[in-house]
Amino acid sequence: MGERGDGCYRLERGLLKVVVTSPYGAERIFAFLPVGSIAGELALIDAQPRSASLIAVEDCELSFISQEAFAQVINQKPEICQYLVNVLAARLREADQALAAASFLTVKARVASALVALGELFGEEQGGANHIVIRYKINQNDLAAMVGTARENVSRVLSDWKKRKIVTRLSGYWRLHDIAALRHSMHS
Repeated sequence: MGERGDGCYRLERGLLKVVVTSPYGAERIFAFLPVGSIAGELALIDAQPRSASLIAVEDCELSFISQEAFAQVINQKPEICQYLVNVLAARLREADQALAAASFLTVKARVASALVALGELFGEEQGGANHIVIRYKINQNDLAAMVGTARENVSRVLSDWKKRKIVTRLSGYWRLHDIAALRHSMHS
């Protein structure tokens, strides 16, 4: 964050998280990026400093395209601009949804939404469609940084769900046992 933006990256292997850190060290996670994602795309357009930081959650392999090389490629393949516009529109919609969630949803609803989204992005079915294992080790601090609240608040919500067998944690992986209950929590 704040570094010179001179191009963008494509994640070929691994997992990244997009983070903004306050001057006091508090972290807000905007997204976890799966393989195939583009990061730093704003630099291709405006060459401004980076608006967020990328942190490798696990070993990653990235491809890089400089702003200069991108300018040459779009002259040859203008359809790439449409792809970039679609990426930016999707990111803007995600930002709108995150702002609305932080403004209007309870902590419980935001945590449920984060777990369901992680399950959709990184989950594997285990014993049926309603049982999902998130195959990345996302801790309570990460969940709190995703939903914009203190870890203690997330811990209270998760403790309740663990007692009710809606979610469990085994070997660092979240297991979502009752997706329907989580989806219900997103809207209540």
